[in-house]
Amino acid sequence: MIIGLLIILLLVLFLPFFVKGIEENLEVFLFIMGFLAAIVGGVFDKNLLIKALEDPIKITIAVLVAGLLFKWLKTPLEKGILEISRAMPFRLFIALIVIILGLISSVITAIIAALILVLIVSVLTLDRQSEVRLVVLACFSIGLGAALTPIGEPLSTIAISKLGEDFFYLLRLIGPEVIPAVLIFGILAALLVHPKQNQDGLSNNQSSETYREIIIRTIKIYLFVMGLTLLGEGFQTLINRYLLDLNTGILYWINMISAVLDNATLAAAEISPSMDEPTIKAILLGLLISGGMLIPGNIPNIISAGKLGITSKEWAKFGLPVGLATMVVFFIVITLY
Repeated sequence: MIIGLLIILLLVLFLPFFVKGIEENLEVFLFIMGFLAAIVGGVFDKNLLIKALEDPIKITIAVLVAGLLFKWLKTPLEKGILEISRAMPFRLFIALIVIILGLISSVITAIIAALILVLIVSVLTLDRQSEVRLVVLACFSIGLGAALTPIGEPLSTIAISKLGEDFFYLLRLIGPEVIPAVLIFGILAALLVHPKQNQDGLSNNQSSETYREIIIRTIKIYLFVMGLTLLGEGFQTLINRYLLDLNTGILYWINMISAVLDNATLAAAEISPSMDEPTIKAILLGLLISGGMLIPGNIPNIISAGKLGITSKEWAKFGLPVGLATMVVFFIVITLY
């Protein structure tokens, strides 16, 4: 059984990098791998199936509703963004973008927050370096903020499901670290994003989403979260055997691999209700921070980079040092407190 689970884990971690078809259909792939992990792990039964069917419902509804609202309100949003940006100091406006998107992403979902970010960046027409910095900092903020509720992003949905906790558990657990971090990312954006307008910046060449695209994305999110639920339960044996006794600091730094792997997948494989709260906090913070370092690490990164044409090199040049510095600061905080 252990060998079978290890093989499935390796397939989940590495196949998306080497098989383009899997990368493009990651949600379906994880759904299939989840079923296999649950069967190999000997945990697949009626109760798990019901749990896997129920877990994605809240985030799926949130993604669908938010996607429809975004489509219907896209034009007034564009006008509103321009008016607000002209009515206040630019640096304050930039800071508020990063802070507000980070905080509301836990309600409107990380996906919709990323789409709004793309819209804002397209309207502003700044120089390319400044816009890349704005996008990266905003995605760090969105990735952190969305984890505060189980409807914000798949990672938080899976965490709450596996831990069997209430809606506001993650807000209580990591909110004291996440909320100040979101504010700091906003301040960094105000300091590092140049206000000078430039027509050579990033541009969103995507037309407004169709209803078909919104529905397809909603279905994929449902399958994605369902697959993660099954993966998490299937890997429970591995977690109990190899991760429960690891030092909290080691777990924190190990999770830097979420810079290149979706952090929700890793959360499904690592988190266990048998862990104490400091360990769970270390795992979550390690995953959330490093998830912003590179494009594959988190859903907002993938959406923003894809729609705005940001290259992996551009993202890494700014995202890696920012992420590493943040990792060090958070490590000091969780170690001391």
